[in-house]
Amino acid sequence: MSKDEDWWRGAFIYQIYPRSFLDTNNDGIGDLNGITQKLDYIADLGVDAIWISPFFKSPMKDFGYDVSDYRDVDPIFGTLEDFDKLLLQAHKRGLKIIIDLVLSHTSDQHPWFTDPTKKDWFVWDNGKTDKHGKHQPPNNWASVFGGSAWEWSKKHRQYYLHNFLKEQPDLNFHNKDVQDEMLNICRYWLDKGIDGLRLDVVNFYFHDLELRDNPPSKSADSYATQFEGQTPYSSQQHIYDKSRPENLAFIEKLRVLTDTYANRMLVGEIGDDQPYERAIEYTNGTNRLHTSYNPQLMSGTQKALTQKLIRTPIETFYTLSNESDESDIKSNSWPSWAFSNHDVVRASSRWMTLYEQEPGFSKMLIALLGCLPGTLFLYQGEELGLSEAKIPFESLQDPWAKETWPTWQGRDGCRTPIVWNDESPQCGFSNSAPWLPIPNTHKSLNIDAQTTNPHSCLNFTKAFIKWRKNRSEIIKGKHEFIDTNTDNIIHIRRYGDTNETNCIFNVSNKEITYKNKILHAYAFIIDGFINTQTIS
Repeated sequence: MSKDEDWWRGAFIYQIYPRSFLDTNNDGIGDLNGITQKLDYIADLGVDAIWISPFFKSPMKDFGYDVSDYRDVDPIFGTLEDFDKLLLQAHKRGLKIIIDLVLSHTSDQHPWFTDPTKKDWFVWDNGKTDKHGKHQPPNNWASVFGGSAWEWSKKHRQYYLHNFLKEQPDLNFHNKDVQDEMLNICRYWLDKGIDGLRLDVVNFYFHDLELRDNPPSKSADSYATQFEGQTPYSSQQHIYDKSRPENLAFIEKLRVLTDTYANRMLVGEIGDDQPYERAIEYTNGTNRLHTSYNPQLMSGTQKALTQKLIRTPIETFYTLSNESDESDIKSNSWPSWAFSNHDVVRASSRWMTLYEQEPGFSKMLIALLGCLPGTLFLYQGEELGLSEAKIPFESLQDPWAKETWPTWQGRDGCRTPIVWNDESPQCGFSNSAPWLPIPNTHKSLNIDAQTTNPHSCLNFTKAFIKWRKNRSEIIKGKHEFIDTNTDNIIHIRRYGDTNETNCIFNVSNKEITYKNKILHAYAFIIDGFINTQTIS
């Protein structure tokens, strides 16, 4: 293998939600050519790779996470030729490309689902009949998006399984033909030259063949939902509907395939009742996933940022992965962390007042993320300090929002278009009305304005990522959380064989004295990094 085989360890990866990045054909929806057009902007951020959310053919019931053709691009995003051009131009700029593959389920409009010869590619069951002769689902499994995970088909007079929307039937991975086809799809994209696969809900592939009921939950905690309060889904222990032992054998097959290509990586999104244990299980050794995309730093809707909130997940992960045995870094579990993505309330709002911006806080979040051990994902707009957008009910697009309104506005608030300039009503995103409205609070944070402002969050992000590239102890080194006697100060020591960097953050809106330094609200001290935040 070349020296670049571990490029993903400690990498900064920029997530693009293509619907909202840049629209070049003026239909109000972003596209692949929009990403290609802005590759210089992305490269200038200093990131190592781009993760692109699904762009495959889809009826868009769940905005691309319901795939109807895994080998083609949906026309709203462009063509396969547009993707090939994007990949080529990204590689010319030293940017790697990771695509988002949704293998656990398809769209109900996928040809497989309507093909009678492929009926056993999906999960069907006769269900039960109550004393009145009424059809009942075969068990108590709940959908993440609300209601039962089983949908009655009048055509087949059977139930089919869907862990998400009823328009997203689950594939039957117990069928070897399904496994082989999924591997062939991965091979198709690897042959094109992509650098990695982000595997959506990677622990959902297999289900219990006996269709046993899930027992009730012992806790209201759930990483599958992003709003407060218990739901039917979070009321169960998910023992039988996901994270089945057979799943690991398929992951190992996928790793064997991936390893036949140089310098590729697999990152899996894992949502489980025991998230840390599952992440270790899926990444330990050299024959499963390269890294896990952990949700713990993105859960919930609005909590104060504290030392415990950051420290506990990271220390728990490394404790379980037996970090003490560091003789071979390649065989140890390696985590990935993010503060925001396309499914959760933006971090700058989740840990502050909703819908408001505080530039100092946003800068601190960039630096804090960049000092954590592991691979890091930066969601589009974080570099601008964008807050959660408030979406009027009549403008909501997310099907999940319609299930949870008014408790939660769904995922639309983090998916609004990127603001490129202030020269048009749509801020340079499109010449047409965008698929989601652009909030007025975002317009002053446009990229053109921030580019010319030396104190902007954007320029801070560029400077910090550039500085970090030369700190091996931060990228792939060890870490230690230092006790600070307050939950408002986070102190992380990053160190290697020869280098050490102390990273100290005041995560509160109060002035705090720590180690004889007065740290103002959201101030931070990082050895060797010139900080633009005020410290006395």
